[in-house]
Amino acid sequence: MRDMHCHILPGVDDGSQSLDESLAMLRAATAVGIDEIVCTPHCRDPYFDWDKMWAAYETFALAARDGGVGIPIRMGFEVNHSKLMELGLDWIDRLAFADTDEFLLELDTRCRAHHFEEYKRTIYAIQGKGYQVIIAHPERYHAIQDDTSIAEDLVDMGCELQASTDFVSGGRMGRELKPAKRMLKAGLYTYFASDAHCVQHYSDLAKAYRKFGKYL
Repeated sequence: MRDMHCHILPGVDDGSQSLDESLAMLRAATAVGIDEIVCTPHCRDPYFDWDKMWAAYETFALAARDGGVGIPIRMGFEVNHSKLMELGLDWIDRLAFADTDEFLLELDTRCRAHHFEEYKRTIYAIQGKGYQVIIAHPERYHAIQDDTSIAEDLVDMGCELQASTDFVSGGRMGRELKPAKRMLKAGLYTYFASDAHCVQHYSDLAKAYRKFGKYL
């Protein structure tokens, strides 16, 4: 079972703050059945630092191997749409999951329906470079909370949707459970991911698979 969205790298964003915490998160992940991890630090302000994030990945991956955790660990990013627009589309190749054709895109939490015309242009640009676009936690986006047909449109475009499993406890913003359940029952999600920022978030991952895994 792959966890393809987590903030497990030490000291680079609002997730793990130390190598010890990162290794504790890794142990918690493997304890609930994770056998592959994609590290996805925030590509958004105020956190994004390419060199620092890659250095943290190398440190973490080496420490995991030295500690006897033999699962594959891959580098990636959770790419905020606004930050990608700031950096430019030339960054797409650098921000995809390493050695894959996958790209994790985060939209604006407060987005409304009219914003999706711009988002769609960006998605087409990413797809045009040969990448599979994965939309991070659509259950958090206000427009989709109001109208889940927007999520259907994204799937029809060829996007895959990833639920952040803290929705089972109400979610980061407190409004995610109901839209997540609607999208699960409609068969719109492809992935669960922990979106873990700390050890405790892996208990939500396990709970989500127990309660809702049948919908994936």
